[in-house]
This record gives sequence, C-alpha cells and structure tokens, in this order.
Amino acid sequence: MWFRKPKLPVSKTPQLENGERVVAWTPQGPDAVVVTNRGLFIPGRNRLRWHEIHKAIWRDGTLTLVPAATAVANGEGYSVVEDLPAVSVALTLPGDVPKRVRERVTGSVAYTSHYPLPNGGAARVVARRVSGRDGLTWSVRFEGGVDHDDPVVREVTADLVAAAKASISQPN
Repeated sequence: MWFRKPKLPVSKTPQLENGERVVAWTPQGPDAVVVTNRGLFIPGRNRLRWHEIHKAIWRDGTLTLVPAATAVANGEGYSVVEDLPAVSVALTLPGDVPKRVRERVTGSVAYTSHYPLPNGGAARVVARRVSGRDGLTWSVRFEGGVDHDDPVVREVTADLVAAAKASISQPN
C-alpha cells in the first residue's frame, strides 16, 4: 500500500520564486516549515537559502541552523562571512524535513578546506552552489579573532582562494 504525504495547504505556502518547488514540509503551529529547492522557510523568518546555512543539526526533535551573515567584507573573487546566532525550531512531526535540509545544505558545498593563518587564527575557504545560478560562490570564514582587514591576512586569503579555485578548475 502506498501512502502519500498531504500536499502543503495554500494557506501555509510561502511566496515562491519562479522555478522554486516544495521538497518537504511539516506543520508548525498555524504555519509550516517548508523546504524548497532554493532554501528553507521557517515561520517568522525570511527564507534561508542553502548556501547561507553554515551548519544544520537535527537532535532530539529540534532542527538547529547556523546561518551566515552575508558579506561582512569582500576580497578578490570571494566574500568574507560570519556566523549569525543559531536558529532552532522544534519539529513535532518532522517527516522528511531534517533529511532534506541536510541533503540541501551538504549538496550546496562544492569545496571546503580549513587553513591556519600565519598571524594566528584560521580561515575556512568554501565554494557553494547557489540554486538557480550557474557557477560557484566563494566565501571565507575566519576563526580565532582574525582581522580580515589586515593586509597580510588579505594577501594570504587571496592566495588560498586562488589555489582552491585552481584545484577544482573553477574560473569564478
């Protein structure tokens, strides 16, 4: 016997972009947590796009996400991003939502590597696929209180990103 999950009610459907489709959903009070091919809708928040989520954790009935602050600085061919405060949502009927979130966040990562920096701290260089866009988006997350405006840090980071791009033959 086949069971089909009920379709997302129109009253709970967020405004979708052209080409955006619902992948999974779960009720959340009068609203819904909605997974699409472009991102995740959580009641009371704007859509979190897959490339903007650094980490997604499913534990004990709670989905916790660590979103990225978009471009706190820009380098040559990359953006510097930082973690925003974690967002948690308890899911009483999670269904496929945690699985689909993990697939989408993980699937958006094309390249990631962690590098120590000469003045202390570290840099994580990441290339992400952005749904609905060709090519990769490159970003760097600094760890350990690194000053991203330091000229030495900027030069080393630019070299790390260039080497990462060359390693996967990605011109952007």
